[in-house]
Amino acid sequence: MNKNSKIYIAGHRGLVGSAIVKNLESKGYTNLVYKTHKELDLTNQSAVEEFFKSELPEYVILAAAKVGGIVANNTYRADFIYENLAIQNNVIHNAYKYKVEKLLFLGSTCIYPKEAPQPMPENCLLTSPLEYTNEPYAIAKIAGIKMCESYNLQYNTNFISVMPTNLYGPNDNFDLEKSHVLPALIRKIHCAKLLNEKKYDEVIKDLNVSSLDEAKTYLSKFGVNESSVEIWGTGLPRREFLYSEDMADACVFLLENRDFKDTYNPEQKEIINTHINIGTGVDISIKELAQLIKSIIGFEGNLTFNTEKPDGTMVKLTDPSKLHSLGWKHKVELEDGIRTMYEWYLSSK
Repeated sequence: MNKNSKIYIAGHRGLVGSAIVKNLESKGYTNLVYKTHKELDLTNQSAVEEFFKSELPEYVILAAAKVGGIVANNTYRADFIYENLAIQNNVIHNAYKYKVEKLLFLGSTCIYPKEAPQPMPENCLLTSPLEYTNEPYAIAKIAGIKMCESYNLQYNTNFISVMPTNLYGPNDNFDLEKSHVLPALIRKIHCAKLLNEKKYDEVIKDLNVSSLDEAKTYLSKFGVNESSVEIWGTGLPRREFLYSEDMADACVFLLENRDFKDTYNPEQKEIINTHINIGTGVDISIKELAQLIKSIIGFEGNLTFNTEKPDGTMVKLTDPSKLHSLGWKHKVELEDGIRTMYEWYLSSK
C-alpha cells in the first residue's frame, strides 16, 4: 500500500474498525473510505455492489459484523448467522468482482472447537464440535475464512483472514445487555461504585434514565447494587484479552507486509488453515479479571458469582506463534490497557 491508496474500512465505527482507522491515519494514510450503516447496509446485495462499482477501493478491511456476548449470541442465533453471512458474501464477492488488490477479513477465535487444544493453533479448525452458545456466529466466520481461501485459490485474489482473540479498548460496546465480559464488568463495577459513594446524579447520567429508582431497578437486573456486583458463572473460566489498538497495528502490519502466499507452507498438499490468530498467548480467569477491574476502578464492595449461570468454554487461549513468525507481537499488557480504556469511558460520559 502507499499513503494515497484508496482503503475501504467496513465497520469503521466499531471497536475493531475505529482502532484500524486510527492506526492508518497515524501512519499517514489519507484516502480512507467508510460508510455508516444508514448510508450503506452491507446485508443489501445490490447496494454493496453499487458502492464497489462507484468507489473502486484498492484495499478492503472487513471489520463489519454483528457481534455480542454470550447472552446475545445464544438469544439472537438466527440474526447472528444470517447477517454475518450476508455481509461477508456481499463484501468478499464484490472485492473479487471489482479487482480489490488485497482484502483483510476479521473473524474471531470462537471459530475453534469447544474442546480445542490449548493454546489453540490455526490447524485445529474444524476438528471437533463448536461451543453451542456461539455456534451460529462461529459458523458464519468459518464460512468467511473458507470464502477467502476459495476465492484466492480459484481466482488468484489476495484475501487474508485474521482471527483476533477477545478485544477491548476505546469505542467498545458497554451495553449491559449485549456487551462482552470486560466492558460489561467495567460498567457494572463503575455503576456500583457510584451507588456506593452516593453519586446518584452520575448514575442517572451514566444510564440515561430519569430517576434513581429507575437506575437501581435497571441495575438490579444485572446483579448490581451499592454493595455488590454479580458475575455470571463460577469465575473459573480463563480468557485472553488483546487491546484493540494492538489488534489494529497487527492488521495494518499484515496489510503492508504480508500476502496470502505467506500464510501457508507452499509444500502443503491441501491449502487450508491459512487464517492467522491475533492474540497475546496469555490468559486470566474471569474472577481475576473482575478483581483487577475492581481494583482499578476503586470499588470497595463485594464480587459474587452466580453459579446457576453458564460459564461457557473453560479455557480459550490462542497460539499466536504463526503471527510471531510473520513478524508481529503485542505491546500493551492487560492492566495498562484496562486503565486506558476506563479513562476513555469516563471521558466519553
